[in-house]
Amino acid sequence: MTTPVEITPQIEKSWLAVLEPEFKKPYFHLLKEKIREEKSRGVTIFPPGPLIFNAFNSTPFDKVKVVILGQDPYHGEGQAHGLSFSVPNGIAIPPSLKNIYNEISSDLGIQAPPNGNLQKWTDQGVLLLNSILTVRANSPASHHKMGWEDFTDAVIKILSEKCENLVFILWGNYAQAKGEHIDSSKHLIIKSAHPSPFSAHKFLGTRPFSKTNGYLLSKGLKAIDWSN
Repeated sequence: MTTPVEITPQIEKSWLAVLEPEFKKPYFHLLKEKIREEKSRGVTIFPPGPLIFNAFNSTPFDKVKVVILGQDPYHGEGQAHGLSFSVPNGIAIPPSLKNIYNEISSDLGIQAPPNGNLQKWTDQGVLLLNSILTVRANSPASHHKMGWEDFTDAVIKILSEKCENLVFILWGNYAQAKGEHIDSSKHLIIKSAHPSPFSAHKFLGTRPFSKTNGYLLSKGLKAIDWSN
């Protein structure tokens, strides 16, 4: 008998304090049941259960300074570990992340790191959040419209309402749609094309990293070390 995937307990306490009402809503219960049903049929889902909320566990609510919003997790074996655009050590750097690194090098003069693990960013207050937190193996966007978008909409709204002077980095149309939940009078919103190879020519040169640090410094906050 397959053990049901547990979604709610494994989340950092400061996030649990602000998100607990979401976990009790009907859409979230339905989302859990859909994932459990897929698991019971032997469907492989990424990231592994303990890493579904890795973005929140890596960057506590009261430490968030920057939000980088992705779409859904990588769908290849060993790639997804619950942080948008990031992959664990030892996994090949995906094309979108290569373009992100190229932009960092151009924007800040920092040499591209040898791995794709962005944990160092999360330790400094960068929330690497996907709009959708799970995906079926080898099937991109397969958990689209299952309920995760409602959950991450709530996350964005709560951050916008309860925090001040955050930077929201929204790459691509999918992420930019979340911008309607952000109060631009309290926060900086940086929008550009997605760093994927299909739109990299519009992404490169947009300088989101120096813009982020300039804003943080202007608010008396410590800049992010993007060198990874």
